[in-house]
Amino acid sequence: MKDNQDHFEVLRKIQKKPNSSQRELAQQLGFSLGKLNYCLKSLKSKGLIKMKNFKNNPNKINYFYVLTPKGISAKTKLTINFMKKKMMEYDELKKEIEN
Repeated sequence: MKDNQDHFEVLRKIQKKPNSSQRELAQQLGFSLGKLNYCLKSLKSKGLIKMKNFKNNPNKINYFYVLTPKGISAKTKLTINFMKKKMMEYDELKKEIEN
């Protein structure tokens, strides 16, 4: 369950800014570099993202992250599940307040 949440967050950030460095992504997400690297490798192995390095950049450690069609579909499903979960939490809190 936690992996799904982490993957959702990574996919969201990649879609917003695909040329972010791993350091930038890790900082924005509050992840360690190791955790982010683990998530990126997992997403890549599932076919949800592609990683390409900048061809003309002398610093070959910079990558460009692209969501695949499968990744876009997975992100959509994760978004729907996230929203359902938040709505259930809202409903539970509302009932608590009413009682």
